Amino acid sequence: MSENKDETLASFQNITGIDDVGEAFSHLEAVNWNLMDALSRVMPHDDEPLSHPVQAPQPAVPDAVQPGAQSNTNGFRPPSYDELPGPSNASASSFFASGMNHNHNQNQRHRHPTSHLLAQLTSSINLDPSSQNNNQNGMNFKIHFNHRLFQIRLPPTATIDQLKRKIFDVTNVPVCRQNICGWPPSKTSDAQIGATQICNLDLSPENELILVDITDDGFMDTEPDEVPQRLDKDFTIKILYEPQGTFTLSLSGQTTILEVKTNVYYVKNIPVRHQEWTGWPSGCNNETTLAQSGIELNHRFVLRNIAERVQTNSNAALDGENAQTNSNSLNNTFDVVTLDSESSADEFEDATDFNTAEYIFTDSPPVQPLNRHLIPNNTDDETTGSTQFVENYQSRFGEPYPEFFVGPLENALKLACHQPAKERKLLAIYLHHGESILTNVFCDHLMKAESIIQTLKEKFVLFGWDMTYESNKDMFLSLLTARISSNASLTARNIKLDKLPAIMLVGKSRQLGSNCEVLSVIHGNIGLGDLLSRLIETTAMYEEQLLVEIRQEEEQAARHQVKAEQDMAYEETLQADMAKEAAKSQKAAAQAAERKRIESERAEENARRESIRLVAEQSLPQEPGEQEANISKIRVRKPTGDFLERRFYTQNNLQDLLNYVTANGFLIEEYKLISSWPRRDLTAIESSQTLETLKLYPQETVILEER
Repeated sequence: MSENKDETLASFQNITGIDDVGEAFSHLEAVNWNLMDALSRVMPHDDEPLSHPVQAPQPAVPDAVQPGAQSNTNGFRPPSYDELPGPSNASASSFFASGMNHNHNQNQRHRHPTSHLLAQLTSSINLDPSSQNNNQNGMNFKIHFNHRLFQIRLPPTATIDQLKRKIFDVTNVPVCRQNICGWPPSKTSDAQIGATQICNLDLSPENELILVDITDDGFMDTEPDEVPQRLDKDFTIKILYEPQGTFTLSLSGQTTILEVKTNVYYVKNIPVRHQEWTGWPSGCNNETTLAQSGIELNHRFVLRNIAERVQTNSNAALDGENAQTNSNSLNNTFDVVTLDSESSADEFEDATDFNTAEYIFTDSPPVQPLNRHLIPNNTDDETTGSTQFVENYQSRFGEPYPEFFVGPLENALKLACHQPAKERKLLAIYLHHGESILTNVFCDHLMKAESIIQTLKEKFVLFGWDMTYESNKDMFLSLLTARISSNASLTARNIKLDKLPAIMLVGKSRQLGSNCEVLSVIHGNIGLGDLLSRLIETTAMYEEQLLVEIRQEEEQAARHQVKAEQDMAYEETLQADMAKEAAKSQKAAAQAAERKRIESERAEENARRESIRLVAEQSLPQEPGEQEANISKIRVRKPTGDFLERRFYTQNNLQDLLNYVTANGFLIEEYKLISSWPRRDLTAIESSQTLETLKLYPQETVILEER
């Protein structure tokens, strides 16, 4: 049986040119291993236009998780049968391309009916139905797992990887966590190699195997004690991004899965909510680090962009409508079984930009009701957008309404968060969406409640933005990244449409690293009491965090005050000392100037006196000798008691005597010259009189007195 089935499979591959064993196997399984019927599924028919290749429909995105499939969150998807590496691995694109290219080549080469072609191709092949039936079942495996029995049938040429993928399909145990026991002892090592064909393991047509889930906590063989050691290691992550190819990230073990997705967003520009991953162990979430996840230091993943896939499906649907006239001619072509993507319904609900039929199947956007958009499309200025938002909000929902901040987000952030701790408030960012069914209830009832309006006014700075248009949404997400943080932008981006409108509460404290961060997100599906409670609780928590900062600021202010007073006292003392020093310096300068003046005057006076003395000395007549006649000997008594003595002619006048006194340094203006008998002031007498006339001969003593 096995040999006949292998022969049929080989013949089918030789005729069709389909190299993928899994694809060929699926075609033969669908027609109960009838080679003619299988060839009819993939070969063109007589009534099909030969100028066009067979168009394979694209896989459709499931609307929800299929029953029994493993639930998925955060974009994680366990590997499915056709995704993991192995001889049968081929992506959907290569699967369809292989069939279409082959059919297209066949159409170009053959212009005769299909029946003639099949007759020529199968003329030398043994198509004995009895031999086919004998090999119809292949190899059967009974998998014992979790007190249950699962039956799997595979062709002998299938590999261990394909068997594990089949096991995953029925047990939801990821391939990376499967430990299969029960192999023949001599083939145990070969069974650990994924590319090993099961026909080489000495198995019987009926086999029983035991499946063991490597771990029960969602992680692989990573023990708790090993996690700290893995935190400092570097992980090399190779990501197959279909259809662009493989790229590599090198990250530390402390990196969370959300940070991995964010890095992929930066590298490939795929929003986190549109990322669909294959290869993460079950139980991982966005907060799990690479060290905790249990993956190897070198690990491979498969990544898809949900948005591109949905767009592809929409294009395929449009192509299907355009090709409706040819549908009858395609009824006998092969059917493509849509693979279960295992993506959660939340992932597609989040992708609101793509899952709305009117956006997929129409060329123009749907007509929106008046005032549904509070900010016009493609608004490129945040101030203008904020102003229009407030005006349109008030116009649409009427009074009463909360007090919105009008202006740039940066100014609202400064007013709320960049203040002293005592004056600091929370920034409440109201995210509006005109397409949400919660909008009218939230705005007409909750936002008009007096308690909500008063609380927002006293405790918050309220900033509003309309996320309805994608252009305005993208602009605001960029503002959040630039003004607050990338986490704030991701938080706003990941809020689903059915949760809008929403209020993001942003605060700043030293416990947050002195950066502004999102403290809480309040979704629109909430009651009035719960909304008020959430606002009050967040405010109370925030104010409690600020108490430490307020106390620190007060202590710092007190220290600054003491220091300021000390600085002021020191400054006053310094100024007084400087004033004293300046006065002292000024006095010294004045004294020095006075001394200089006096010295100058003295010098001038000495010069003047010396000049007078020299003139008087030069005008003295020649002194006569002692033996000459008619001489007068004059003795001048100085104030010190010493005497000056000189001889004069009796005909010399009084001025000559005065000049002699002056020549010896006694100026007549300062001294008087007194004769002893009779006592008289000679300086007061006419100086032209002779000594003889004045009876100052033959000798006389005169006295110098200060005036």
